[in-house]
Amino acid sequence: MKSKQLLLAFIILFVSFSLAAQDEFTLVKVGDTAPDFSFSTENGQTKKLSELKGKVVWINFFATWCGPCRQELPHLQKEVYDKLKSNKNFELIILGREHSWAEINKFKTDNKFNMPFYPDTGRKVFSLYAKQNIPRNFVIGKDGKIAVTSTGFTEKEFAEIISKVEGLLK
Repeated sequence: MKSKQLLLAFIILFVSFSLAAQDEFTLVKVGDTAPDFSFSTENGQTKKLSELKGKVVWINFFATWCGPCRQELPHLQKEVYDKLKSNKNFELIILGREHSWAEINKFKTDNKFNMPFYPDTGRKVFSLYAKQNIPRNFVIGKDGKIAVTSTGFTEKEFAEIISKVEGLLK
């Protein structure tokens, strides 16, 4: 009986530390105003997040070498981008952490993605939102405030994010 109690205490302690560690790397939380940033499009234009106020914006941070990112991106393509790309109140921004245009474009072509990918060389944008761990998603409501944050990938949590986005778009 004592060993079961000890095991339970260890599990609770481990989960508590895991959750605290996860939180410690996230620099913004739900309800915060999303940090503004600029990014370059493939045709050389500059976009600013603040220019998208009034839209629901889904920001995804990934890396080409990241296994969970590679699991998540096909869902992002099929379940989000393909369904919402024509919605004028929605914007998807996928940022390749520490990647160049050449790496991003090769990855897009190799994986047959047509979603909007952008490089985040030097973690300039990522460093406004988090210290480490990918994939990461931040959904920003029409008011410019963060409505959803997530780290890692599970199909269940991804479905919950989609549900939240659908609610924000109503």
